[in-house]
Amino acid sequence: MAAELNATAASLLGFLHQGPMTGWDLVQTVEGTIGPFWNVTRSQVYRELRTLEELGHVEAGETGARERRPYALTDAGRAAFSRWIAREPGPDMIRSPMLLTVFFGNHLDPELLHRHLTLQRIRHEQQLAAYETLRAELDGQPDVEWPLQALLFGIEYERAVLRWIEGLPVFSESATARAAPGPGGR
Repeated sequence: MAAELNATAASLLGFLHQGPMTGWDLVQTVEGTIGPFWNVTRSQVYRELRTLEELGHVEAGETGARERRPYALTDAGRAAFSRWIAREPGPDMIRSPMLLTVFFGNHLDPELLHRHLTLQRIRHEQQLAAYETLRAELDGQPDVEWPLQALLFGIEYERAVLRWIEGLPVFSESATARAAPGPGGR
């Protein structure tokens, strides 16, 4: 029985369907595409490439400039990816530092929680703007139907998070009034 791929390794095989890429190319591709919803570190990319090469799923080419080696997908790699992508993906796992902070928010000074959440709101506004820019760039391009669907999910996710943040008690009028210093300061 063939070794089961983890999602990170499988995603690298998916990207290699586009043609040979170096580890650096794959890191850049991941960051520019699935990075906002699938965390992959540079060290993971290189570790997975070594493993994929050992399994015969990729072949390393000749070392080029800056010691970069292109990796090409093999027939075995195509078959492994086909098996992986055909499986049921399973439940989503949310891992959000912001939600963890909110969950324990009663242990924070309300002003500090407000500052943290204001920063989160700014980050989500920036991510939404980046997604909307990317959507405009993808309009009319061929072969982007499914990446576009993932992007639309990202847009809706950012909008939902922003609505949720705005509805938090630390952003209500009474919380803002309580946090504001009085005429003589605090």
